[in-house]
Amino acid sequence: MDNRGVTNNSLIVRSRLMDLIRSGALGAEGRLPTERELCVNLAVSRRAVRLAIESLEAEGLVWRRQGKGTFAGREPDPTGVMAAALVGDTTPIQVMEARLCIEPMLASLCASRALPEDIARMRHLAGRVAESRDADTTELWDGALHRLIAECSHNRPLMTMFALLDEVRASESWRQVRAKARSLETLKVSDSEHRAIIDAIEAGQADVAGRAMHSHLSTLMGNLTKLHGTPPQTPIPYLAQF
Repeated sequence: MDNRGVTNNSLIVRSRLMDLIRSGALGAEGRLPTERELCVNLAVSRRAVRLAIESLEAEGLVWRRQGKGTFAGREPDPTGVMAAALVGDTTPIQVMEARLCIEPMLASLCASRALPEDIARMRHLAGRVAESRDADTTELWDGALHRLIAECSHNRPLMTMFALLDEVRASESWRQVRAKARSLETLKVSDSEHRAIIDAIEAGQADVAGRAMHSHLSTLMGNLTKLHGTPPQTPIPYLAQF
């Protein structure tokens, strides 16, 4: 295959796979094309395809059957894509402000509703974030972790609002901004914060989980503010959820 124009961005591949799942083109069985077929049809690298499928599997959106292939699981919510198309131009700071308003509540609800197997998946995803050594995989696994926490809140309106923000942050421009704001030190801090969030969720401590998520997102906002050389934003207070 001619590799000119082939992308290695697994986030783009994930988005295209989600479009494929939503389209209903997979048939009754919901079987995805083979990795080779996806590489050719989407003009993407094998590595990008494998990473994207692995992240979708970790989120429970696809599953593998030995010797049979990869199949779509539950249907993803399409509202985030439709809403994101209406958002227009936005800035990373605006995205972070919105996340600070929504994700702490999602973490609080998750602490009240997550199952042991959900916690195990969260720890697996947090580990993959910590192990990542490039911007693409870091963003891929970080997004998967935050999506799983949102999913485990089992609150459809809040999950729809989260899906909108998730679509925005999956854009190429957002990916580039986030990559510039990351360093070895910030990744270590994020790993510690991720584990604090998961520990609180596992302990069923809703308020602690919400505060831990708020602290984590505040750290990310601070990093973005420093990157752009803009004055510190007025802190968004944590609102006790319960």
